[in-house]
Amino acid sequence: MQIFVLSLVPGAVICLLRTRNNLVLRGVASAYIAVLRGTPVLLYYGVLAARTGLKPVTVAVFTFALNVSAHVAELLRSALGASDSGQTEAARTLGFSAWDIFRLITLPQVLRIAKPVYRSNIVNLIQWTSVVGYVTITALTRVINNIASRTMQPLLTITIGMLIYLALSYIISGLFVLSDKLKERAHTAT
Repeated sequence: MQIFVLSLVPGAVICLLRTRNNLVLRGVASAYIAVLRGTPVLLYYGVLAARTGLKPVTVAVFTFALNVSAHVAELLRSALGASDSGQTEAARTLGFSAWDIFRLITLPQVLRIAKPVYRSNIVNLIQWTSVVGYVTITALTRVINNIASRTMQPLLTITIGMLIYLALSYIISGLFVLSDKLKERAHTAT
C-alpha cells in the first residue's frame, strides 16, 4: 500500500511537469520517465541497496515507488490527453474557475480513463515484487523456492505460489470492479 501512495504523488507531479510549456521542465520529466521506465527495477534497487544504509524493505518500497511513479506519470498524461477538452471550454465559458474546471470536470474524466490501466499497473507491481526475493528480501517467491527445496516437490510448491499470485491479482482486480459497481449503483440511486 505504501508503494501506491508513494508513487501517486510523484507521478502526478511528474505528469504536471511533463505537460508544461517550459522545455526544461518537460525535458526533466521526460528524462525521469524514460530512465525509470526503461531500466530494470533490480538495477536501481541494487544501486540504492549498495549505496545507502537503508533496510532492504525500505529500499524495495522506495525503488518500486520510483518505478511506478514513472508509469503513473505517463498514465495520467495520456488520460489528460484523452479527456474531453470541449467540456473544459464550455465550463470556462460558463465562468468556472480553473480549479473548479479541474476538480469537477477534468479530474473525474482522467480518473475514469486511467483507472483500468492503473489497475493493471497494480497487478504488475504485485508480480514485480517477486524479484526482490532473489536479492535480499524474503518475498513470496523466495519462500516458495525454500519450501520447494525442503519438500523436494517443486512442481506442487511453485503451482501453489502461482495460484497465490493469481489470487492476489484477481483480488486487486475485483476491488476495482467492486468500486466501479458501487459508483454505478450510487450514480443510479441519485
